[in-house]
Amino acid sequence: MSMAGQAGRLIGTGLAPVLPLWLRLRARQGKEIPERLGERRGLGAARPPGPLLWLHAASVGESLSLIPLLVALAEKSPGLHLLLTTGTVTAASLLRQRLPAALAGRVIHRFVPLDVPRWAAAFLDGWRPDAAVFVESELWPNLTAALARRGIPAALVNARLSPRSARLWRWAPGLAREMLARFRLVVAQSEDDAARLRALGAREAQFWGQLKAAAAPPPADPAELARLRALVGTRPVFLAASTHAGEETAALEAHRLIRARLPDLLTVIAPRHPQRGDQVAALIAPLPFSRRSEGGLPGPEQEVYLVDTLGEMGLFFRLAGVALIGATLVPKGGHNPLEPAQLGCPMLLGPHTDHVRETAEALAAAGGALRVVDSATLAEAALTVLTDSGRAQAMTRAAADVAADAAHLPGRLATAILDMMPPATGTMPVPRGE
Repeated sequence: MSMAGQAGRLIGTGLAPVLPLWLRLRARQGKEIPERLGERRGLGAARPPGPLLWLHAASVGESLSLIPLLVALAEKSPGLHLLLTTGTVTAASLLRQRLPAALAGRVIHRFVPLDVPRWAAAFLDGWRPDAAVFVESELWPNLTAALARRGIPAALVNARLSPRSARLWRWAPGLAREMLARFRLVVAQSEDDAARLRALGAREAQFWGQLKAAAAPPPADPAELARLRALVGTRPVFLAASTHAGEETAALEAHRLIRARLPDLLTVIAPRHPQRGDQVAALIAPLPFSRRSEGGLPGPEQEVYLVDTLGEMGLFFRLAGVALIGATLVPKGGHNPLEPAQLGCPMLLGPHTDHVRETAEALAAAGGALRVVDSATLAEAALTVLTDSGRAQAMTRAAADVAADAAHLPGRLATAILDMMPPATGTMPVPRGE
């Protein structure tokens, strides 16, 4: 083990006595579920008989991107049980809403244990997975080391490594090589990510496609969609979707500019984190607006509708005539642009699309998205789409073609993961040097 790996083990062990206090504080803040805190220490195993695959996704985006892979795994291996861990309560809540009914009895959810050696050991000894799959950038030294000691094969899928993270990992090259060498399969979400992973030690890292692109579009309640459409009527709708601080200000300035041409415009602002609702409401306050979290509706007297609720983007992508994709006007890397592509909503992308670069470039090149850089270009582009139905239809057709290209990926990944799993033996590999 590298010196950095040994340091990680010592740090995890040293922090263990104070981490329960930290977890209880998070629970008081609503970031943990109090009665499930034991899961963060690796407790609460209830392993079903038969083969078990453990999949881990940190948060909302990663978790939802796994759903098509879960479906493909279940179809290809009818006897396989799926243990899915997340690091956030929000991800767990959305998974309950989005998992297909056919998977409900085969997917077990737990919160991932913190990266403490004995907690990782308790988790693995309790669940005894036959293989493990990590999503995006979930690289935990003690968890991956515990897997390796038990001889449990692991894969890293939809792997992402930003240029900044790659530079940071160069300060601990031995640890990076150790962790990446523990994965038998590394499939990156872009060619650039694959190259950076290979440079750090994942010599066989490959790019097959973007897993998020294969996810089913976010759902919408038909009755609620019909109600909102009746309320909105023929008004043009501009959506600022999954916004971050700074983007709401740009959207409101764009709203002011667009209304000079379209006085009945309705602007919908949906912050990525609903807990920012009060902050965003203060920005909107000079304008007539209503707030969804308080039961408000987009009536004819409202200029802006604040959607500070969770899990409703499917509803508003279907309602909008054009949408700004959040995290692209500020340097956050960009959220998934293929959800509006699947739902026929023309989209606008800011300059900051590092996390979805290849998808964003493909959409822009195909004519499926327009690029903007500030509130003025945002207003100009939104106005173009809202007033030119032919342009809007051409954009949605081009974006749908780009989204359709990713449909094959879950099946290919499922086959590679199942091939990695050992034959069922009924025994658990013995950990080496725990």
